[in-house]
Amino acid sequence: MIQNKLLIGLAALVLVGMMCVFSVNQTEKAIKFRLGEIVKNDYEPGLHFKLPFINNVKKFDARIQTMDAKPERFLTAEKKNVIVDSFVKWRIGNVTTFYTTVAGDIDQANLRLDQIIKDAFRSEFSKRNIKQLLSTDRSAIRDILTNNSKAVAAALGMEIVDVQVMRIDLPPDVSSSVFRRMEAERERVAREFRSQGSEAAERIRADADRQRVVTLANAFRDSEILRGEGDAISADIYAKAYGADTEFFTFYRSLNAYKKTFSSSSMMVLDPDSDFFQYFKKQK
Repeated sequence: MIQNKLLIGLAALVLVGMMCVFSVNQTEKAIKFRLGEIVKNDYEPGLHFKLPFINNVKKFDARIQTMDAKPERFLTAEKKNVIVDSFVKWRIGNVTTFYTTVAGDIDQANLRLDQIIKDAFRSEFSKRNIKQLLSTDRSAIRDILTNNSKAVAAALGMEIVDVQVMRIDLPPDVSSSVFRRMEAERERVAREFRSQGSEAAERIRADADRQRVVTLANAFRDSEILRGEGDAISADIYAKAYGADTEFFTFYRSLNAYKKTFSSSSMMVLDPDSDFFQYFKKQK
């Protein structure tokens, strides 16, 4: 009988001891209440104590959460719609504020955060046109959205870790008009390049023609100078040769004339006593 009482007392003591102890994991945040009033929230991982029936503890997941928002339409500065697909990484910052604002409910927190992110997107996209949104570095947009939403999310006890824009799509009607505008812009740039190329080609062609004319003129000038110098030298040689032996020079010239004349089939009608046949006559 006494042994049973000791066992019951020991079991009761163990039960009371277990009710006085609670543990907090590294992936958790905890709040201790005293008769419904928050008394402590900054618990480190490990074992902690509480008073049974007076204190109760609520634990919350402190790991990074992902809010995958549905694609949403936003207006740009041009009053054009764009479809944005994004997600947000967040975690509990101030667990007391998180509990008092959204009752510690993750789903409720995602709903509140979704509205905050949409407002940030709406404000940021209304300052940019479609071209800027498609060409701007997305890391810059991410940093702006993260900074703009941090202060509002902190009021809910939430800490924004990252805001990522996965896709920015255009509605079909907007896409066609944007593509036509981009095509027209590319065609304008292509025409400008072709015009510049044609201008450069004409300039190069004109310069080449000018250089050709100058080169030919210089070559003709040099050839005429050389030809004149050659003719002068030739005339000088002929004159010297003629002066050295006039009779032989006349005979040599006559032989060349006979050769050129009689090598062709032309008919010549001349007086036999003409000077052309003087070397055909028998010398007495």
